[in-house]
Amino acid sequence: MAGTQSLRIPGSVTLDFEATGQIGASPQRGVFGELVWLQDGTRYDGRLTLKAVFFTLLNWRSTGVIGPSGLEPERYSESRKAEVASHFARDRGEVVFSNNAPPVPLQPGAQDRMSVMMQLGGLLAASPERYPAGTRIAIQTVGARDADVWVFVVGDEEKLNLPAGEYLARKLTRDPRKPFDRKVELWLAPAYGYLPVRIRQTEPNGDFADAQLRKPLPATPPG
Repeated sequence: MAGTQSLRIPGSVTLDFEATGQIGASPQRGVFGELVWLQDGTRYDGRLTLKAVFFTLLNWRSTGVIGPSGLEPERYSESRKAEVASHFARDRGEVVFSNNAPPVPLQPGAQDRMSVMMQLGGLLAASPERYPAGTRIAIQTVGARDADVWVFVVGDEEKLNLPAGEYLARKLTRDPRKPFDRKVELWLAPAYGYLPVRIRQTEPNGDFADAQLRKPLPATPPG
């Protein structure tokens, strides 16, 4: 399990993105966002937002502690017009949802949709040789209304031409396994502590958001 691996969690950093997307028949442009990652070695606070002029496309926040297995989320929320949240009730071994959906058992190494990106980066940063192309990484991933085991397949290193410039990145893909699953594609930059430089999410109906790094990363990886 990923929860038992060694990790190298990145230090505090802010990443700026610009994004394109599709909602129904409407293409989305002029979308900007940021990933704000704060950690002090004991606790962390991560937020990913994508916003256009008149609406918020995505607003995720994860808070928790840093333990022996890496990130240990305590609360995850998604908010656009209203906030919905999930709580990691570790004393009871379950995840509790604010929308009154039934609780689900909490698995070792569980993450949420925000923290899973940083946890995956931490795994690869600590032991990149353990994750050659084709490796499958299974992590229980909690949303604001549900939880499921997400299986990420590690791909080859790719050269990306992003708004911030040219970056080499390892691609990780979570393909849909069931109806209504979303596809998640992450590109993590080895030279920068495996921080995410591109994040693409595709819904079952074809709606998508593709966020690409807009401002160059610092020359020295945070950590």
